[in-house]
Amino acid sequence: MKPTAKTRCCRCLRRLCLAAWAVVLIFVAVVAYANITAIWTSRGRIFSEVSKVPPTKIGLVFGTSDRVAGRENLYFRYRIEAAVEVWNAGKLETLIVSGDHSSRYYNEPNKMKQALIERGLPADRIVCDYAGLRTLDSVIRAKEIFGADPILFISQRFQNERAIYLAKANGIEAYGFDARDVNAYDGFKTNWREVGARVKMWLDVNFLNTRPRHLGDKFNMPESSKRDR
Repeated sequence: MKPTAKTRCCRCLRRLCLAAWAVVLIFVAVVAYANITAIWTSRGRIFSEVSKVPPTKIGLVFGTSDRVAGRENLYFRYRIEAAVEVWNAGKLETLIVSGDHSSRYYNEPNKMKQALIERGLPADRIVCDYAGLRTLDSVIRAKEIFGADPILFISQRFQNERAIYLAKANGIEAYGFDARDVNAYDGFKTNWREVGARVKMWLDVNFLNTRPRHLGDKFNMPESSKRDR
């Protein structure tokens, strides 16, 4: 007995439903794996106590805007405070401030450098990376342009975890020092964006072979300072 049109339609719908569920499950698995693998990779390499940070010579502060919608950006302030803490503990010789300078009116590295100088860090020990458009760009450029390997990343934990994953994938020995995080309410959008950022991170490394938008000539870092001699 041949199946009726109604029976064939039901079978087709059932297959479509199963396929849709399979796609959903694969998507959820990828999101979960991408987020967990960054945590797993950075185990034992991220520190919240400055006394436990290994002397690394070169640190990198990830850029962000100093103000958002006319208000102080706490991510910016806390990263600057963390960088000052590590510097004053004698763990670093030079700091790279890496961020977006996509227009003459927007310059994250200069804002960070100025903030660090105002807190007592010597200007000649702060190097600006104006092409840190993404975490991936900042990480790869740190080694290929500035010769930073090993390196200490300074940011909130979520970005340090992702940066260390990217560093390991590119053959860079990296550590992280956690800046203070913002409260759950103010950080809600950032935390949700981070879920997607980690999926992009995983795809960039494992499938897309993504490279920085800008590279260029190598930069000669300042010579060793007296504090390290």
